[in-house]
Amino acid sequence: MPHRLFIAIRPPEPVRDRLLDAMEGLEAARWVDEDNLHLTLRFIGEVERPVAEDLAAELERIRFDAFDIALDGVGRFDRRRGGALWAGVTPKDQLKALAQKVERACQATGLAPERRAFHPHITLARWNGLPASLDSFLERHAALTSEPWNVAEFILCESRLGRDGAHYEAVATYPLG
Repeated sequence: MPHRLFIAIRPPEPVRDRLLDAMEGLEAARWVDEDNLHLTLRFIGEVERPVAEDLAAELERIRFDAFDIALDGVGRFDRRRGGALWAGVTPKDQLKALAQKVERACQATGLAPERRAFHPHITLARWNGLPASLDSFLERHAALTSEPWNVAEFILCESRLGRDGAHYEAVATYPLG
């Protein structure tokens, strides 16, 4: 049975609380559960167990210093039939460098290169169609910030799709130096 995997950073509870406080007032939005709030470093998709095990071992080899980031505003991705609302983070340089190391580990495992540009964010909600109150939400939360937090680890996660949406489970945790 294939495993649906991604590699992520989980914000600490005070940051998740800050996000949850902002997550309201947008009709037709499907808000992300607190347990699923994360910043994706790399989406893997479905792989068989041997590939998952090789990837886990390759991620073990990443050496990277811990660093600080903070929330920095909100934005949106538009897709043909819907979209996503996200919270940004700053600074981005260390996140991008870590994501590049993760990408190299994925390719060393034989995974196809990620073609999309890395845009670090935490997804807050998704929608189909266009919510009427989207612009006012974006204006209201444009200055969303948080205290900086220390990114001291990243996580290999498995996504299990169920009747009530996706459930994310940590498969392995990788400490940063």
